[in-house]
Amino acid sequence: MTKKAEIKVSVRNLVEFILRSGNIDSQFMSNASALEGTRAHQKIQKDNQDKGYQPEVSLKYRTEYQGFIFLIEGRADGIITNDGAIIVDEIKSTSRPLEQIDENYSETHWAQAKCYAFIYCVQNNIKTIGVQMTYYQLETSELKQFLKPFTHKELESFFFNLIDQYLIWARLTSDWITKRDASIKTLPFPFSSYRKGQRELAVAVYKTICDNKKLFVQAPTGIGKTVSTLFPAIKSMAEGHTAKIFYLTAKTIVREVAEEAFSHMQEKGLAFKTITLTAKDKICFQEESICDPDHCQYAKGHFNRVNNAILDLLQQENTLTRPVIENYAQKHQICPFEFSLDLALWSDCVICDYNYVFDPRVYLKRFFLDNGGDYTFLIDEAHNLVDRARSMFSAEFYKKPVLALRRQFKDVDPNIAKTLGKINTYLISLRKLAEINDQHHLQKEAPKELFPLLMKFISQAEEWLVKNEGHELHEKLLELYFNALTFMRTSEFYDKRYLTYVENTHDDTKIKLFCLDPSHLLSEAFKRGRAAIFFSATLSPLNYFSEILGGGDESYKLCLASPFETKNRELLIADTISTKFKNREKTAPAIVECINTVLTQKQGNYIVYFPSYKYMNEIHNLFVTTYPDIDTIKQSTEMNEDDREIFLNAFRLIPSDKPKAILGFCVLGGIFSEGVDLKHEALIGAIIIGVGLPQICFERNIIRDYFNAENNHGYEYSYLYPGMNKVLQAAGRVIRTETDQGIIVLIDDRFSHQNYQQLFPQEWFPHTRVKNPKDLRTALQRFWKK
Repeated sequence: MTKKAEIKVSVRNLVEFILRSGNIDSQFMSNASALEGTRAHQKIQKDNQDKGYQPEVSLKYRTEYQGFIFLIEGRADGIITNDGAIIVDEIKSTSRPLEQIDENYSETHWAQAKCYAFIYCVQNNIKTIGVQMTYYQLETSELKQFLKPFTHKELESFFFNLIDQYLIWARLTSDWITKRDASIKTLPFPFSSYRKGQRELAVAVYKTICDNKKLFVQAPTGIGKTVSTLFPAIKSMAEGHTAKIFYLTAKTIVREVAEEAFSHMQEKGLAFKTITLTAKDKICFQEESICDPDHCQYAKGHFNRVNNAILDLLQQENTLTRPVIENYAQKHQICPFEFSLDLALWSDCVICDYNYVFDPRVYLKRFFLDNGGDYTFLIDEAHNLVDRARSMFSAEFYKKPVLALRRQFKDVDPNIAKTLGKINTYLISLRKLAEINDQHHLQKEAPKELFPLLMKFISQAEEWLVKNEGHELHEKLLELYFNALTFMRTSEFYDKRYLTYVENTHDDTKIKLFCLDPSHLLSEAFKRGRAAIFFSATLSPLNYFSEILGGGDESYKLCLASPFETKNRELLIADTISTKFKNREKTAPAIVECINTVLTQKQGNYIVYFPSYKYMNEIHNLFVTTYPDIDTIKQSTEMNEDDREIFLNAFRLIPSDKPKAILGFCVLGGIFSEGVDLKHEALIGAIIIGVGLPQICFERNIIRDYFNAENNHGYEYSYLYPGMNKVLQAAGRVIRTETDQGIIVLIDDRFSHQNYQQLFPQEWFPHTRVKNPKDLRTALQRFWKK
């Protein structure tokens, strides 16, 4: 007997997908609603808790219909039991005046509530039930309610009418899953053999997904981390251990590596739908990303056309890259960004930036609104997630734009000007506190006096923005509105892992809610899925990354050795040269001589990495003055994507095709120190100046002090580990394949200290210490003669 396909869909997604129509309209209205909407729900639920009101009722309905097993899930805002009558309550917060809302205001609102009512009737054998729409006006806190009675049969008819309209999508999904899973089961590993460590990694990933756990992996360059994580995740999908893969990265170039891995597997017969999400401002067809029908032809009528576009693309394409999405969006005249988000629902793997899963401001609510999705997260270059997470969970607010807008709104809207004046007065008080202590003020407590002022401003600004589209001050107020909104959203997370600080600069004052330890919020975010794999070539020490990234005690850890022969690499430590700030001017000539010594032993392409642009520029100026005949290229702070490509192409050209080899000057932790693949002769050496310590600054010192109090490892967490990670990443640019040969030179006396040596990966042993240019020359000659 053939097993019937199971189609799992939430009530919200079912209703919105089938019934949506019309335009994409400006989304800023819904942002405040999202902030206060939860509070509105909680207030209504709390006010009615003694009146037979049961809040947040989870509902599930499983039924066989038209050859499918449908599993429909959702959560009703409230179930009211009153004198034997049952009412399903659906709460919607709104900024619209309530007089503009009647009982026919939203078909989708009623549809969602009626679906909940039907499921509740089935679960409790109820023949009649009430459905109530409760609208909460955010500014006035007033309620407007509409109540309608329905019979079980009426709701059943309505529900299955929706399902009938969804059948074409159910068949599409079922047919695809059958084809996909059959291809997965016969899919061989896409390469002729496993590299050293590759099978071990793949097995560990598979076990982690089956066990619904987290795995932290340090896997050096050359193991093939991308395919070794994707292949077992794909295999586990056909066996029902996961329903969707999210491949998360920090950089565009890494996403391209994931696309390439899928391409190899598709060549081996894999049928798999992948989508790469592109940021809204990059994929938007318009010069400005203003999402409303008055400004954008693609927003106008978008929802009338988008389902046909989805069907068209899914029947023709499996690899949904940016050009493919743009092509179909143009064909159907729809918004490419919103189109891509819809397509993610139908994709087997979503390749995207970290923020689509973790950032509380922009994460994909269509997947993650309720925790516990059947998802696997593959987090590439996971060392980057530490600082990214701190940034995502922090927020800052500035005084200068508040004062400027207060003056500009004095005659435009006195109420907004008055509120901005109070905010400005509060920020002045903070500025004075900071002036007492070297222009900085710290406090463990949240700035609770500021919150009601910002909430009042948000409410006033929202009302004004709705009514004054096109006003010359609209854009400036909108920007401040968003900043206030972000600040208030972040305040919801404030706990013992946060600190508030105020910093005065030469012309402004900043207040920041600073997330010192992102581990808790990350661990909460991982509850949106079932399994998570963190991997990087530089996830050392593993215990630190497991702790700071929310791994928990039950996480698995794996450290793999390099698959490359150590004889192909020479690691030299010039530990008689100090690059500490106080010694830099004195040791600059010795560093220049070291660089030239390396270049003269074998012609080829090299990169020198520095801890800062300032230091890099100083050494570069001295080097080109001393050795003007050597061809150099230098990283700059203003490089765009074209500039970056020009820089890398200078290395990718085969040296014999050029009159001279190239010497690059770059910064540690920059765009050319990780995620760059310069194989074979494209790069034969990296010279690393200094131990990569982040510049001593106020924020790093705050992190240091916090972790000193927590575990007595403040210096390590704030400076040592982040710095050494940059060094390891830069060194990883050399030796990218089994046949590559190259050298790594570390210049700093601290590289011989135990606290640094214990962070060296095992493939960095043995290494050679060189005391002077003669030792360096001898060691290099010996290596290149092998």
